[in-house]
Amino acid sequence: MDEAFRPTLTWMANEIAAGCAPHAANVPACSADTWDVITGIIADYGETLVQLPEASWETSVSQWHGERWKVLVDLYTAVEGRSDLVMDVDIAETETGFEYSLHLVYVP
Repeated sequence: MDEAFRPTLTWMANEIAAGCAPHAANVPACSADTWDVITGIIADYGETLVQLPEASWETSVSQWHGERWKVLVDLYTAVEGRSDLVMDVDIAETETGFEYSLHLVYVP
């Protein structure tokens, strides 16, 4: 995983753990429907997400798909530590840096 991605991905995961849909200049807001699906999946999972620890980078993965990076970040819960949930994000390089698109949080 490229270390340049980590600060924004950590912020995104921490926003999700806090119950907020991540949105910033380089992180477009996901649709309300997508956010409803994400919160529903997390609620159905039945555990409380916590701040993303540094250990997540030991198991999270990324792969280049021609025009963008596909990233799966392992998420952590208060009880389990590393959970089965992942944050699915696409990262595209733009003229001003990287743009991060949150697709879903789910159990692969």
